[in-house]
Amino acid sequence: MHSYTAEDERTSRALAEFCLSRLAEQAPLDRPRTPEELVYEAGDTVTPKGIGADEALRVWRDVLGPACLSVDHQRYLSFIPSAPTKAAAGFDMLVGATSMYSGSWLEGSGAVFAENQALRWLADLAGLPAEAGGAFVQGGTIGNLSALVAARESALHRRGTRPARWAVCVTAETHSSVKHALTTVMDVDVVEVPGDERGRLVGAELRRTVDALADDVRDGVFAVVATAGTTNLGIVDDIAGVAAVAQEHGWWLHVDAAYGGAGLAAPSVAPLFAGVDQADSFIVDPHKWLFAPFDSCALIYRDPAQARAAHTQHASYLDPVNVEGEWNPSDFAIQLTRRARGLPFWFSLAVHGTDAYTEAIEQTLTVTRAGAELIRAAEHVRLLIEPELSVLVFERIGWEGEDYAQWTSRLLDEQIGFVTPTKYGGQVCTRFAIVNPLTTVDDLALLLDSMR
Repeated sequence: MHSYTAEDERTSRALAEFCLSRLAEQAPLDRPRTPEELVYEAGDTVTPKGIGADEALRVWRDVLGPACLSVDHQRYLSFIPSAPTKAAAGFDMLVGATSMYSGSWLEGSGAVFAENQALRWLADLAGLPAEAGGAFVQGGTIGNLSALVAARESALHRRGTRPARWAVCVTAETHSSVKHALTTVMDVDVVEVPGDERGRLVGAELRRTVDALADDVRDGVFAVVATAGTTNLGIVDDIAGVAAVAQEHGWWLHVDAAYGGAGLAAPSVAPLFAGVDQADSFIVDPHKWLFAPFDSCALIYRDPAQARAAHTQHASYLDPVNVEGEWNPSDFAIQLTRRARGLPFWFSLAVHGTDAYTEAIEQTLTVTRAGAELIRAAEHVRLLIEPELSVLVFERIGWEGEDYAQWTSRLLDEQIGFVTPTKYGGQVCTRFAIVNPLTTVDDLALLLDSMR
């Protein structure tokens, strides 16, 4: 099975041709299938003798692949989509095909060097110091968890003793992965600070909330999480105000910019992120608004030594890679084994240049603002919150939850688009998340007209 045969070469060529054809065309939106449909259409694919390369590829091409939605479709506007460049998607094939390990400098110095250049661009956008750095991890969930583990270890080192209970300040709009990481994984208490009228975490309310805490609870607070682009609304917290309170108390400031951090490259919205340069840790997901394929999160620390102290793993078999002065990505997160998740993003940056990224992000912002004008001008829909980044939240006047659900199903059945309901202020509504430069104002108009 391990020798390379003519059959292997033919299979590899067929797979490459199929992948290249997908890169060359605009993929259809496609639709999910029921388990019963897939059993009937695909049959048993894992068998003692195998079904062969031709049949396996046919099953994927004709049955299983079309049962997966194309997240990069220009009218896939749910959740936070992904729209990788052809350069990034193509290079991702190379990363997968070369059995590359990049957890350590010893085994993947070239890959780590390239990833670090991409991290440097992001750190510079955030205004972090020259010594800042980190690693690419699986996604925002792992990035947030790794940063908060480093924050707790730093607090423990500084204090010397543990409090009765550790705690972190967040808001209702803080991403669910942060709260899950704190409560379920780290067994840390959550102090939920009321947001302002837009749901933002602001410095004044953070200070009031913490001042009102019992002494033993306040003593356990070691970090605060600010969000630069909330998933549901696309709103940026008062990072500068939050940073000032964090500095007063000696807390770690973590900025979750998984979605919105790309806006730092866009002059029209970059001022919204004032204060991000004070972050102790910062994440942004290139697979969201930076045109890279799933799944990749850039995790950056102001002082990487603090992350190393928390995350470097020690064992006799790791002695060859734990070398002073070498940059091991596994030292900065909870993952030891890792693929070179940042390389497709790096390759696209290298191919297109950072100016092209600025132009593409500004294009999505222009379309978002034009979409807001369409909503304001229409009689059947109402804009619920003024957009800050590239998310539009609005309601169809007179609709209930079931109406939105039926509309979502009809859009998908007719292959028009994919837009799902959400809630704002307790009421069911819907939203457009626009991160694909191929999405046009006409696309938004088509979706809005379908709600009449």
